[in-house]
Amino acid sequence: MTNKNAASEPNDLGRFFIERANAGDVDGLVALYEPNAVLAFPPGNLATGHAEIRKVYEQFVAAAPVLLPGRQHPALVGDDLALTASTLTTGEVTVEVARRQPDGSWLWAVDQPSLEP
Repeated sequence: MTNKNAASEPNDLGRFFIERANAGDVDGLVALYEPNAVLAFPPGNLATGHAEIRKVYEQFVAAAPVLLPGRQHPALVGDDLALTASTLTTGEVTVEVARRQPDGSWLWAVDQPSLEP
């Protein structure tokens, strides 16, 4: 089920996340991250690397959430790093660091998906 589209710009990652989460596509969600990425979710927990991130998203999609796109802020890009952020419909804010890959695509290296305003 994995959507093979690569992120050609940093903010593609947020859009792909919503699409893949709503489709229950765990493989597609994990594919948004670098192999050694760090995910701070659920709040208070850290998942490092694809195996741990996969476990988080297996539990997440099992709850069958329906995610709505919030307001994605313009990415702040400097060389091969980008800071991405979205304000969710709940008012929470997501903050991520994406890195440009050797093929020019983008993957998240660090993801803090739940900051309260």
